[in-house]
Amino acid sequence: MMHAGLTMLTRRALVGASIAALALLSGCGETEIEKPAELVDIQATLKVDRLWSVSLGGGAEHLRLALRPIVVDDVLYTASHKGDVVALSATNGRRLWSTRTKLPLSAGPEVGEGVVVLGSSDGDVIALSAEDGKELWRQSIAAEILAQPLIVRDLVVVRTVNGRLEALSLTDGTSRWSIEESVPRLTLRGTAPPVLAGDRIIAGFDNGRVLAVDARSGEVLWETIVNAPSGRTELERLADIDAPARVSGNDVFVVGFQGRMAMLALESGQIWWARDASSYRGFAMDERTLYLTGADGVIMALRRTDGAVLWEQDALLRRSLTAPAIDGDAIVVGDLEGYVHWLDKATGEFVARHKAGGERITNAPVSTEAGVFVQTDGGKLVAFKSRPPSPDLAQSSGAER
Repeated sequence: MMHAGLTMLTRRALVGASIAALALLSGCGETEIEKPAELVDIQATLKVDRLWSVSLGGGAEHLRLALRPIVVDDVLYTASHKGDVVALSATNGRRLWSTRTKLPLSAGPEVGEGVVVLGSSDGDVIALSAEDGKELWRQSIAAEILAQPLIVRDLVVVRTVNGRLEALSLTDGTSRWSIEESVPRLTLRGTAPPVLAGDRIIAGFDNGRVLAVDARSGEVLWETIVNAPSGRTELERLADIDAPARVSGNDVFVVGFQGRMAMLALESGQIWWARDASSYRGFAMDERTLYLTGADGVIMALRRTDGAVLWEQDALLRRSLTAPAIDGDAIVVGDLEGYVHWLDKATGEFVARHKAGGERITNAPVSTEAGVFVQTDGGKLVAFKSRPPSPDLAQSSGAER
């Protein structure tokens, strides 16, 4: 049985657990966990080329870290759990520089103002020069970091697993301000990265709340309960907001686990609409549509104006999908076996599939004009490039399986 006194240490105990496994922990029976859906052959209608791949090493297949590449000015910055930070040409994968930090890196990188910032499992924040990888400073904030840091002008804003949102000086790492939210005794492994919206920072927390914070002073401007915990057991009351918020104009979109997806007013936090949803990885959006990866593996397209469902795709149930990324007229997700799936944005039908490697993909692919970049939990980085479909393209991707 699940003990009622579980603490934040539960995060490590739940590493790699599927949502189905979490449900099983709520009882003492012999209930069989449902297996991930098996892939079936598809007819590829989108041509996707595999451009290049590199091995970063330092695999963390079961840690569910927030190590995700970022592309700035055709340079791809990435990192491994063993502590290596690497800058590559996004075009051909050529290594530009690499730095060995000797830290168990767990989040990032973030790049801005000529600086590369990352967080570690031991609670260290480290800043490097984006030009050559030279270390600028490192600072300990004594709590694991599982969310990409955010650079806001001369600040680095970091979200930690113990409920803190802390701003450090981008120049030397000294603390500028800090706020803290309560953390339930049992939470999912992961935290929502802070995002910038004008002069304020939007951050979700494990207690189901979303905060808007003044970036300069750390003052809380508004606080909204999006995901109110409910239920009798601690598993039923899980209401984490682990997915990053998305901001468009005066609208903020958020989603929580076992709760709701909602659109909020940026100025006040007022909820304009909300619908039942459950996600711990998140969603992507374009001008009219939200593309959501549900906790159960169902991918949904929702109308931005009111949350109405436009289509659903359930062929990837329980495959522990990443959040989607938008790649032209398709969305792309990764799964627990290292497969990368492209779906038509308008219909949700599969249009392409490739395998990045044999390890789980936890973090969403990164889509840029240079290509789609996928980093597996085993430390393999793969670059893909999609091309507009040709009329005679009807090849099966079954050989990749």
